[in-house]
Amino acid sequence: MIIRNIEVKRQVVPLKKPFKTALRTVVNAESVLVKVTTESGLAGWGEAPSTVVITGDSLDSIESAIMHVMRPQLIGQNLLAYERIFHIIHQSMVGSSSAKAALDMALYDILAQRCGLPLYQFLGGYRNDIETDYTVSVNSPEEMGEDAARYIEAGFNVLKIKVGKDNIQEDIARIKEIRSRIGSQVKIRLDANQGWQVKDAVRSIRKMEEMGLDIELVEQPVKAYDLEGLKTVTDAVDTPIMADESVFSPMQAFEVLKRRAADLINIKLMKAGGIYKAQMINYMAEECGVECMVGSMIESRLAVTAAAHFAASKKNITRFDFDAPLMMAQDMVNGGVRYEGRVLTLPDKPGLGIDGIVTSANEGVGQVS
Repeated sequence: MIIRNIEVKRQVVPLKKPFKTALRTVVNAESVLVKVTTESGLAGWGEAPSTVVITGDSLDSIESAIMHVMRPQLIGQNLLAYERIFHIIHQSMVGSSSAKAALDMALYDILAQRCGLPLYQFLGGYRNDIETDYTVSVNSPEEMGEDAARYIEAGFNVLKIKVGKDNIQEDIARIKEIRSRIGSQVKIRLDANQGWQVKDAVRSIRKMEEMGLDIELVEQPVKAYDLEGLKTVTDAVDTPIMADESVFSPMQAFEVLKRRAADLINIKLMKAGGIYKAQMINYMAEECGVECMVGSMIESRLAVTAAAHFAASKKNITRFDFDAPLMMAQDMVNGGVRYEGRVLTLPDKPGLGIDGIVTSANEGVGQVS
């Protein structure tokens, strides 16, 4: 189980429709693919998207962190001593959580293959299928209502609505229009992506409660660094508040949990630096009686497969946001998690269950043996 080689390659996949949030507009899913090979012939896959406005990681910085900083420290290491391996990764440099996550998922892929288990079973095996929501991008109320109705017709029954880009009144108009289009039985989650001020957040959430818009939760209503503001919102409204960008590391999760600044936590592998640290966040939250969601950035089915394995393995993870691959014009992944409408089924093959990746219609990056 000696690490023999680490390779990277870029992947660019167009989206079916631009993805708009309070922080950015995305038209192409751009990521760095990682392949780790051992002397025994096992190979593992990982992926890290460029998300500079959230993680600060670009394609260039991800590649540089992996190839120039982490790779020299990992080549020749015995993966069976994986506690030491993950310590090396996380101590190798400050930040670069996406690069760390890509390596982390590739290494967990190999470890689970070595044990002959699908990764979700290796990590705990709580369930083998999960249900994703579908995200409605920020646009005009009319366009968002049309999009929401179309997703419900496609079989989804939980929608994540992006808000926070304009003024509060426009956001309320968006939610009112969506609710009128989809009826009262569909769950609605809001994600403001840090786009509201504290008092505006309290006022708008209370207004939506008074209007009976029935919001399941509101994700990251205020700036990531403003834990006092986040707690103010959490304490002032009945609607559950979820921390997202406020929680990258276990230490940040500890601060949110200690202050009771949020009712829920959204874990993403790209924020946590991979499964190793994500498990710590979930365990702390579980001990504090706080449920978690696992979501993703705009990632292909490769990274989402890793996140889904982690999410399916844990009892305390009760909500899932894995719609990104459904937004892409092409699927470049062979194997991995399978979509049947809103339900994701985990593969039974050892590891991630990835058979291979292509970076374009005519170019491959090899097959996992």
